[in-house]
Amino acid sequence: MLTFRRALVAAVFFIAVLFLTTRSSSPAASAAAVEYPKVQPGAEAARQKSQTTASSRQKAADDQVVQNGGHQGGPPKQKPMKDMSRMTLYEKLAYQFPYDVETKFPAYIWQTWKWTPAHGEFTFREQEATWTEQHPGFIHEVITDQVAVHLLRLLYGSVPEVLEAYEALPLPVLKADFFRYLILLARGGIYSDIDTYAIRSALEWVPESVPRDQIGLVIGIEADPDRPDWKDWYSRRIQFCQWTIQSKPGHPVLREVVSRITEQVLKRKRAGSLKDVVDKDVIEFTGPALWTDIIFGYFNDERYFDMENSVGLIDWKNFTGMETARRVGDVIVLPITSFSPGVQQMGAKDYDDPMAFVKHDFEGMSCFPATSTKSWLKLTNDVTGTWKPESERHIGEQ
Repeated sequence: MLTFRRALVAAVFFIAVLFLTTRSSSPAASAAAVEYPKVQPGAEAARQKSQTTASSRQKAADDQVVQNGGHQGGPPKQKPMKDMSRMTLYEKLAYQFPYDVETKFPAYIWQTWKWTPAHGEFTFREQEATWTEQHPGFIHEVITDQVAVHLLRLLYGSVPEVLEAYEALPLPVLKADFFRYLILLARGGIYSDIDTYAIRSALEWVPESVPRDQIGLVIGIEADPDRPDWKDWYSRRIQFCQWTIQSKPGHPVLREVVSRITEQVLKRKRAGSLKDVVDKDVIEFTGPALWTDIIFGYFNDERYFDMENSVGLIDWKNFTGMETARRVGDVIVLPITSFSPGVQQMGAKDYDDPMAFVKHDFEGMSCFPATSTKSWLKLTNDVTGTWKPESERHIGEQ
């Protein structure tokens, strides 16, 4: 007989069997069956904020690595200070204005004159404007004598002997020569005399076949006088132009020319002979003769060129009669047509030639040495005979 007690026991037994049967047929500890603790109010927002903060910190760290040139572990170590009192002048300039050929040519145009274009007596507006028109986006400055002094004090305050030499120069033309080297050494860019016209942009000066990150200096030939009496008119058989120069900061040629001028000026100052420098001495002292000698010295300097494997010294024979740009190491040498088109002698072609880049009117001759003026005016109107290029040696690219 089924009593209440027996019915209750049977019900409990049935429920127990059903529970055990259901549990044994369920997946054991599956990932989907795992229940995570419920998130407390506000905890999810805190977790997301923490993740965002960590992400921001990582991004900032990554950005810092990029700014540091890819160096992890904080910013790169600063260049240690050196005792410059024990350095030579050349070493001081190398330390203050390091040279990196892989950088871009700075977008500066430097010119000098007695007045700026804003002054009523400035008479080179047409020439000056061509440089701005051909070089949109460049910083174009016309520096007066007063501004030059303050600018150089800012740039060369750590090399006081350079400032002493500049201020000691007795002639304006000497300071004009020295300034172009100083500004290009410190800042780079283009220097060109105020009476020059930019025919084509400087972006065309370096041939397309030459990587610009392998060139640090662009120069042109001023004179290539193939005539018996060339010494009566020029100081060098091949003379490089210094009325237009393009360079990257710190180039060794500029470093050497600044060192040479500074040392010679201070030597003459101490000897009391600086006042004896006159117009006819300018070409040798700060002008194209000195400039040419230092460039040839650089081309044959074993510190920069492999002279052991060279076919011979690089001299004027390698450049006479050239009509296209030529590369020597990190220097581009342009033919006479590039910076002296239309002079109608020494093989120079006209202004519409593809290699004509800068036109020089020689209107600022009052600040040029008399010998240079005389040579250009005389040779331009003289019959020089047949111009004949001489044999050229191979110039290997270093």
